[in-house]
Amino acid sequence: MAKKPKGKTMKDSYFSQNMSDFDMDDALIDAPSDMGHSLRPRRGLAEQAKRRLLDQSLAAPNFEFDLPEAQAEAPAPIILEEAAPSPALGWNDIPMITEGLGNAMAPAPSTLPAERDDASARAFDLLRTRLRQTTLENGWVNIGITGPTAGCGSTFTATNLAQSLSRVAGSRCVLMDFNLRDPGVAQAFDLPSGGMMEDYLSGTVADQDHLLRVSDTLALGLNQSPSRNAAEVMQDPKTHATLARMQQDLNPDLVIYDLPPMLAYDDVSAFLPQLDAVLVVSDGTQTISRDLLECERMLDGQVPLLGVVLNRARKSSIRRFR
Repeated sequence: MAKKPKGKTMKDSYFSQNMSDFDMDDALIDAPSDMGHSLRPRRGLAEQAKRRLLDQSLAAPNFEFDLPEAQAEAPAPIILEEAAPSPALGWNDIPMITEGLGNAMAPAPSTLPAERDDASARAFDLLRTRLRQTTLENGWVNIGITGPTAGCGSTFTATNLAQSLSRVAGSRCVLMDFNLRDPGVAQAFDLPSGGMMEDYLSGTVADQDHLLRVSDTLALGLNQSPSRNAAEVMQDPKTHATLARMQQDLNPDLVIYDLPPMLAYDDVSAFLPQLDAVLVVSDGTQTISRDLLECERMLDGQVPLLGVVLNRARKSSIRRFR
């Protein structure tokens, strides 16, 4: 009995031949004339063999159409198709808003004027240049700005540094309000606070529905109200996935995170693995050297310390840090 082929497109060429055109006499071998006997069978035997082959060809199944049984023996593998990802949005898809459109009752913005003759603006431009050089040399993108305790001026530093960075033509900077317990970036820019940062970080809100651009080079991630579980949000894998997606879509040169005080909560410690470097802001009127040493100890072996910015410096406070 002939074996059935396994492949779907495989066909038995022997049984597919038209036996009515097959000449058995031509297929038999004649013996050489000098041999004492002949290999040619008798005519009657040849006819019988021909009829048997015809009967077998009629009884043989047509393997080309006998697919159900063949498939049952070797089922085709099931290929699971992945859902097509949603199209990624880019930098220009983030809505633009003009500064100063916030609540009329809000206090004056804490950002500095952009004029180069302002001493504070020049100081932030110098900080910007050094920061850009260091981050470019090391390939750093995610920079955290924090202070030892509350009121040191980390939001003031983060907002003005971001503005200074935005004056570099062709650059892209994102400022994220990650002081989830006490958000202040929206107030600093005198802008509507927008939605909840916690909702955005959970992955349920798209970039263009939460982020705002205040210029062609600066985007903001604002926060509407404080979060009770800030440390848990900062170390949530959904938060890390959202930030990774945001960076992939927007391709910023730098992402500045305005963080809560290092020594007050564990929020900053929980978020350190997501940062490339940290800038610590000290207050000349309240920060003591022991606080800075403790911040340095917490960062040691975790994230590089970019430097310490002395805010509200006085001659007496400068002597204290020497």
